[in-house]
Amino acid sequence: MREKLLAIGDDFWIENADGERAYKVNGKALRVRQTFVLEDMSGDEVARIQERKLSVRDKIAIERDGRPGATVHKALVGIRDRFAIDVDGGASMKAHGNVVDHEYEIERDGETVATISKKWFRVRETYGVDVAAGEDTPLILAITVAIDSLSSRAG
Repeated sequence: MREKLLAIGDDFWIENADGERAYKVNGKALRVRQTFVLEDMSGDEVARIQERKLSVRDKIAIERDGRPGATVHKALVGIRDRFAIDVDGGASMKAHGNVVDHEYEIERDGETVATISKKWFRVRETYGVDVAAGEDTPLILAITVAIDSLSSRAG
């Protein structure tokens, strides 16, 4: 499955491979902490993505149904962009590659669960998220939004 993100301000739509809108990312403006809400086509919240600033490294927490889902934070080691993803009640994941240019992979136990690439599209600010079969698509999309938010501020 391939979704693409088209950023227009802080709100944008995620489309499926057929170009149909599948999810909306609603950037909550005027908050002290950056917050995004991933909504399905019915407008129901499927994930809340919110940065945490009370730590040495910036972190972004992802909530599912009001409960912790995952935490994304920049890894302390490595020259290339790397992110650690702690999944509540599940195996940890990591993202590595050229995150700033949207050319990276998300892995769990050495297996690729998603590939993120801008090369699939000609439109600026558009990139694809190819989610492996059987994976939790809303969680993977929320992780991708979190990584995008962390890397865009990394300067």
